Amino acid sequence: MTSPMRDDEKLEMVVSPDARARLQIARKDILTALDGLEAKVFKREPLARFLDTNRTFWRLHETFGVIKFIAYLTKIGALDKIELRSEEYGTKTLYARPTASDLEIALAVVPAGYLSHGTAAFLHGLTDQLPTTLYVNREQSPKPPPSAGLTQAAIDRAFRNQPRTSRYIFQFRERRVCIVSGKQTERLEVGTVTGPAGEPLAATKLERTLIDLAVRPQYAGGIPEVLAAYQAAKGRASSTVIIATLKKLDYVYPYHQAIGFYMARAGYPTSALDQLRALGLHHDFYLAAGAKTLDYVAEWRLHIPKGL
Repeated sequence: MTSPMRDDEKLEMVVSPDARARLQIARKDILTALDGLEAKVFKREPLARFLDTNRTFWRLHETFGVIKFIAYLTKIGALDKIELRSEEYGTKTLYARPTASDLEIALAVVPAGYLSHGTAAFLHGLTDQLPTTLYVNREQSPKPPPSAGLTQAAIDRAFRNQPRTSRYIFQFRERRVCIVSGKQTERLEVGTVTGPAGEPLAATKLERTLIDLAVRPQYAGGIPEVLAAYQAAKGRASSTVIIATLKKLDYVYPYHQAIGFYMARAGYPTSALDQLRALGLHHDFYLAAGAKTLDYVAEWRLHIPKGL
């Protein structure tokens, strides 16, 4: 069986001796220009634009296309080819600088995405371990609000079954990238957070992260991990920002009751809890969907998994 052809072998076949000579002369300028780019992870199209922008200066012929250019950059070690594989969605190919982190690679999977949930919790120091699964929020298009008002029967029905989880997952190296289809928020409370290697990363800010964890605990490892995150954020998170953000998110369900429960269990000040109660306790709610046996916390009108 014939083994697959390496990129450097392809390069030798498709690049003429004249082009190889020009590349050798331009090598330093190419690497300097590549170092000057803000991004460290690329799809093919940005690399094509990068080549076309600099082609004249590098004296590369029009026939020298992006496939040859990528083959050259991978051959000299300036880019690594990253293949992200999914059983349901096929394979995505990215090209990363050798210094690019797994978090930067995850962010490059979908346009305008940002790190969220358990991954953002790690970036904010709410958990010590970078999870194997990296969560990237890709906001949906705007949806009209539901026409019917919220009823207890609707809440009970929605939270009776196991929560839906994203199947938009890609595997690369030792990581999984889970693309979460999030509510359209126009990137509310999303900013730049510094990663473990000092890299700037788009991610939810601290208070938005705590809200997201309460809304989707399955993307944080479960309720105990969410509670641990609230405990770690005590003294740092602003209840005023949490409530202002929650109001702007305008969820149909009363997630402030779940947030109040977490904050109470974590020992937040009474003043913060009072701000959440002031939003109203009009329905019985659930800490998470799908629990089979439940306890009831009257203080927050909240069903929680039994024994929590």
